[in-house]
Amino acid sequence: MQKSNIITAVIVGIAFVVGLGALANGVGKVRRSPEPLINVTGMAERNFTSDLAVWSARYEVMRFDMQQAFADLAGKRAQVKKFLQSKGIAEDKVEYSSVSIDRRYDKEGYCDQKVFVGFALSQSITITSNNIEEVENLSRSITELINEGVEIYSESPQFYYTKLNQLKIEMLKAASEDAYNRAAVVAEGGKGSLGKLVKSDVGVFQIVGLNSNEDYSWGGSFNTSSKEKTASVTVRSSYRVK
Repeated sequence: MQKSNIITAVIVGIAFVVGLGALANGVGKVRRSPEPLINVTGMAERNFTSDLAVWSARYEVMRFDMQQAFADLAGKRAQVKKFLQSKGIAEDKVEYSSVSIDRRYDKEGYCDQKVFVGFALSQSITITSNNIEEVENLSRSITELINEGVEIYSESPQFYYTKLNQLKIEMLKAASEDAYNRAAVVAEGGKGSLGKLVKSDVGVFQIVGLNSNEDYSWGGSFNTSSKEKTASVTVRSSYRVK
């Protein structure tokens, strides 16, 4: 009889311990249950006009004699300088690169042997100006130099905005406010109220030409070919629900 009572007590004890474990596990699950959150994406978009233009070009000569090539290049540089002055470009806006020297070879007949044909000397110029119209007019009138015998290759102007960092800060604030307003509407529609912000993730900035069909890039777009641009950014936020 005593042995039977001992066995019964052991069984009851085990059941009690198992019950406590299940209860604790249940409590743990309740505590770990995710709190209700509202996840939204806010967006800000701004149109702006570039205030800085950069234009580059390269002129070159080719002569069999290097000294003659340098002399000719100096003459072309003088022509370019005179041309820029005639267009009202101040000297402090012009940057000249170092002279690049390239030995040119050609094939003779059906042989694979390379034949030296001369030295190609080239020099690049870069003009940086806040006068956008001035740079645009300059790039369009480059044919005047070509007509004067200057072998010059012009690139398209590149346009930038010097206050871009400040604009980005303003847009981040606007996108965050847009996310908050969206979350508040969702909470109100569900008969709840919006709680505190849990987290916020900022997307990449996309800068494209105004009214263009440019695609957004996963790593962010940065258009420099358009004077008029559109910038956009998203902010993904999570809010608690009361």
